[in-house]
Amino acid sequence: MVIRKISPNLALDHQVSLRRAAGEPIVHLGFGEARLPVFPGLVERLAAGAGRNSYGPVPGHPGVLRAVAGYFARRALPTTEEQVIVAPGSKALLMALQLVVPGDVLLTEPCWVTYAPQALEAGKRVIGVPVPAECGGVPDPDALREAVRAARAEGANPRIVVLTAPDNPTGTTATPDLVRRICAVAEEEDLLLVSDEIYRDLVHDPDFEYLSPAEVAPSRTVVVTGLSKSLALGGWRIGAARFPADEAGLRMRADVASVASEIWSTLAGPMQEVAEYAFDEPAELVARRDADARLHGALARAVQDLVVKAGALSRPPTGGFYVYPDFEPLRGQLAHQGVVDGESLQEHLVTHYGVAVLAGTHFGDDPRALRFRAATSVLYGDTPELQHAAMAAEDPTTVPHVAEALTAIELAFTFSKAAVR
Repeated sequence: MVIRKISPNLALDHQVSLRRAAGEPIVHLGFGEARLPVFPGLVERLAAGAGRNSYGPVPGHPGVLRAVAGYFARRALPTTEEQVIVAPGSKALLMALQLVVPGDVLLTEPCWVTYAPQALEAGKRVIGVPVPAECGGVPDPDALREAVRAARAEGANPRIVVLTAPDNPTGTTATPDLVRRICAVAEEEDLLLVSDEIYRDLVHDPDFEYLSPAEVAPSRTVVVTGLSKSLALGGWRIGAARFPADEAGLRMRADVASVASEIWSTLAGPMQEVAEYAFDEPAELVARRDADARLHGALARAVQDLVVKAGALSRPPTGGFYVYPDFEPLRGQLAHQGVVDGESLQEHLVTHYGVAVLAGTHFGDDPRALRFRAATSVLYGDTPELQHAAMAAEDPTTVPHVAEALTAIELAFTFSKAAVR
């Protein structure tokens, strides 16, 4: 039986809202939202599409399908309109895939909080695989092969591997070598790769060599993306997926469209207007997106510097807006303060220092591990004025409200006996 509860990141965000409403000063690093103003051109397209109130085709109108196909084609993935579909967020597409693709699911440890619950809701078994030392978001290739064979020996049917690059929660990005090795295992073991690339356009270094598994194993890779992160449109709910071009891929796309017809019908008309403009990638929008990626990188590196300064461990962030520190080197010091695992570390930080983070156990990590995800994008501020100030600064870490938050984080991470409150 699946025990249903609110997703932990959304639950934490609600708890922080209540504490703030009660007057508590909280630095909220627990919710993965791209906290930036909406680009004006997107607002204009939303207004222009307000009159689009008909249902329209389930996969999406021809204009938006053309735009999404072009988006993937510009990323070395030649794509036709018949290979793509749009939906109210990538989360809906990921759930639909779990419903239509048979077999059990292999997930990295740690991984995004939604992957495992969706698989369980679909009646699948979840098989955890550790990540390689250099990054998260992809399983260690050798461990993946071993996990598949061990699961089959136990009577399971591992068929799907979910990959994320850049990764949530670790903020790291798989190298081309790792991607090729994982694709080789997928070929050997007949696995479907679901590549969640919603953070792809937020790689910090524009010269980073990004390789999608769909370039290496096109017949066994579904790519999922959306506009929530790259364009700060989380509340608008716009997602898209690209399926293989062969018969099996097109049948999978038709099956997902069938699920869509029974659950969400189609992406809302005004949002299709927005999506067509966004996926066409006009120069002015790309410039803003690239500037946002640089901002995300600057703040993620600033927080990681504080982590390292405090004596903890952390992989350097390379994409998105997350840092995933490991405070294992400070276990003895933390134990004296009643911190013995991820949950107690999360509670200690918010209660004594006013810093909210999300414990690694919510991402499938070892519950005893002293790890958590910190979402640095919330440091830009809660109002458009503050966010614009951070965006405009040559060094965003020197903007007063950002600097103040970083000071609070530094105090929290050093676990000084003198608490903030």
